[in-house]
Amino acid sequence: MGPHPAVAAIRLAVRRVLHDILTEHNRTTDVPAPSSPRAAALRTPSAATSTGAGRSALDTAPAPSYELPGPTAHEPPRAAPHERPPSPLVLVACSGGADSMGLASALAFEAPKLGLRAGGITVDHGLQPGSDLRAEEVALRLRQLGLDPVESIAVNVGRLGGPEAAARDARYAALDDAAERHGAVAVLLGHTRDDQAETVLLGLARGSGIRSLSGMAAVSGAGGRYRRPFLGLDRQTARKACMVQSLPVWDDPHNSDPAYTRSRLRQEGLPALEKALGKGVVEALARTAQLSRDDADALDAWAGQAEAAVRDATGMLECAKLYALPPAVRRRILRRAAIEAGAPAGSLFARHIEEVDRLITGWRGQGAINLPGKVVAQRQGGRLVIRQG
Repeated sequence: MGPHPAVAAIRLAVRRVLHDILTEHNRTTDVPAPSSPRAAALRTPSAATSTGAGRSALDTAPAPSYELPGPTAHEPPRAAPHERPPSPLVLVACSGGADSMGLASALAFEAPKLGLRAGGITVDHGLQPGSDLRAEEVALRLRQLGLDPVESIAVNVGRLGGPEAAARDARYAALDDAAERHGAVAVLLGHTRDDQAETVLLGLARGSGIRSLSGMAAVSGAGGRYRRPFLGLDRQTARKACMVQSLPVWDDPHNSDPAYTRSRLRQEGLPALEKALGKGVVEALARTAQLSRDDADALDAWAGQAEAAVRDATGMLECAKLYALPPAVRRRILRRAAIEAGAPAGSLFARHIEEVDRLITGWRGQGAINLPGKVVAQRQGGRLVIRQG
């Protein structure tokens, strides 16, 4: 008898992502791939076809005959001459909740079969009494799953952008640092389809445009560091997988605290939508995220190609040429120009770009537009000038 369907589902989701990670790693390095049967199967044409990868690993080079230097704080250990290099390391970010504990268990089960090392990181935000002890408990559970290395990291959460954004920024900074120190090729995150639906609704409420409606990417971060295997699975599947495996989970009280916007949406907003519109709202929102992401990626590519054509010989933006572009493409060019001039991307909202756009489409001699980061946009002699004020 095979595993419970919920366990099988989370393991399959993780296996697919690990396949991608291993294929990418083998393609971009001359280090020989691990020799486990599953890893070897990945390098055969039939395995590539069955996983949908369709890509072969790079031919490996012989180990150098000279002694290699020792590891630095920001690179993984390197093998001595004629020794097999350490297997690629994949970390899981785990809060102790059902989503991330289910993810950790699936990683611990699947990684060794593919010749990968698996470790875990838990972040103590220090926002609740006893959070340090809870983080150590989570670290202990990760070690009991067989993960190594495992680390508990305490962070200081600031106030910029509100409590949720500040905690998120501190968490990702800690995960980035841990990935660099341990030389990890990827960090797995436990965001589910339900989290994706919530993200889409939050973006809709802000009126932030199609990029915001695209939600969370399955692959994000520098070099594709962050992977989200569970975006196609609902939250209940992860919880069920933990239950049937007798994995203890911790339910963060912040997730039900009405002081937090996402919590109110989770506890009140989505249930109200499902009551009014029927079941399937979460799936529909997640599908909207993927469709929006595809559209946004296409528009970003179009804007990147069009930007050179709307600049003059000195690199200045020409208003007449900008006016001829579709609004969605033109505004992407304007946003990129504002960021290049020093406007913080996180503080640059749709309303700012709309005001700059009026210098192109509704020119009546209006003055300069002030943007975040002390950036100023103004029209001068048929050119749009965006610079530090």
